[in-house]
Amino acid sequence: MKTGQGIKTPLTEGNVIKGILGFGLPLLIGQVFQLFYGLVDVRVVGEILGEDALAAVGATSTLSDLLVGFLNGFTNGLAIILATYYGAKNEKYVKKALGGTIVLGILGALLVSGLSLLFLSRILEFLNIEEALLTQARAYISVILAGLLCAALYNVCAAVLRAIGDSFTPLIFLIVASFSNIGLDYLLVGPLSMGVAGAAYATVISQAGSALLCFLYVRKKYPVLRVSREDLRPERELWHKLLTSAFSMAFMISFVQLGTFALQTSINTFGGKVIVAHTAARKATGMFMLPFAVLGTALATFCGQNLGAGKPDRIREGILKTVLITWGWCILVIAVTYLWGPRLIQMIIASDDAQILGTACRYLRFDTLFYFVPAVISLFRNSMQGFGDTRTPVFSSMLELLGKVLVVLFLTPRIAYDGIILAEPMVWIVMVIPLVIGMAKRLKGTGRKPQGRKRRPAGSGLNDAPRNQA
Repeated sequence: MKTGQGIKTPLTEGNVIKGILGFGLPLLIGQVFQLFYGLVDVRVVGEILGEDALAAVGATSTLSDLLVGFLNGFTNGLAIILATYYGAKNEKYVKKALGGTIVLGILGALLVSGLSLLFLSRILEFLNIEEALLTQARAYISVILAGLLCAALYNVCAAVLRAIGDSFTPLIFLIVASFSNIGLDYLLVGPLSMGVAGAAYATVISQAGSALLCFLYVRKKYPVLRVSREDLRPERELWHKLLTSAFSMAFMISFVQLGTFALQTSINTFGGKVIVAHTAARKATGMFMLPFAVLGTALATFCGQNLGAGKPDRIREGILKTVLITWGWCILVIAVTYLWGPRLIQMIIASDDAQILGTACRYLRFDTLFYFVPAVISLFRNSMQGFGDTRTPVFSSMLELLGKVLVVLFLTPRIAYDGIILAEPMVWIVMVIPLVIGMAKRLKGTGRKPQGRKRRPAGSGLNDAPRNQA
């Protein structure tokens, strides 16, 4: 049943780069706001509560990044299937895929939140957090973990809207969340004296409000996204596709975050100043790598819709041109790091400590020289997920995890924080190899396909509804 009524797919028509950038710009602005209120958390905690509180938050940041990243990947993976049916104008299975996305997204969030809180004591022990920081670290991360469902609900709504080509609406609600988070930060940490937990509550409350507004908007604005009880019921073949895509994307991101988590276990043994310096450097890294993540997300939806529409040549053109755009950004980032590195770190953490500034700048000035590699990694991994290759991205991410664990075991005991600085460029070079090989094969294959011919990637079956249900 392919009615296509009410379904518009702008990413499958017109200028490729204009479409990708037009879709990606709201994502970029949204990510900037998301980073901005993350930076406000850090600055408010540092200004009002001091460096120990900031170190406590930084010591658990990899844990929250890991779990939020897993859920974000999970919901984005679910939405890739939705994007493919949307590109094929299969309205019936758009609704069924949306129903599965809602149910599985909520169940996934509840499971992750419950398990993480159950084993929190052991996780904090594994992180090697200093005794002096442990109480504040637990106070902060407990609230974040308990509120994971709020983050997941917003991510589901935003991922669904992006899957149908609307990247602007999630931006509006993210901006609302950003400003409410900033106001609540100063209120809860300052006058109400709730300590580091206040910053965590500010984040969770803002996410909950944004999720509610986004949900109400979707129901009113998009009739094609209104689901019935029937759409929420499990359908074996469809849900298998949803879970395969969701876990592939989630594990891809999680292996990356697990590697960073492993590095944090070493970083937390180097003392408070190094923890603060690394926290600041990672915040800067997050800003610098925003275009990689944004364009990667845009390519996942772009590839999914064009796969459903049977237009492989657009996929090939979009990937190659987007790589060149990100490499231009890499050159700009290197210049900024070397010219204004110390000032940038001061803006992030409000500290003039020479050791902190020097350590953070040393990390950035070395690692940014290799940013051309993670740019390719991000674009290729997301693109492969979009056109049905769920194995190669996960394998590449496993290599990243393995490499960072080896750094923790063998390199940091010998050269301390310099091992952390060397870790990511070394791992990037290794993990990009299978992605380049896989993408070369994929692009060569798509180049032989005539434009307009629908093709069905091996093992995916995404161009059609499940055969026994079509």
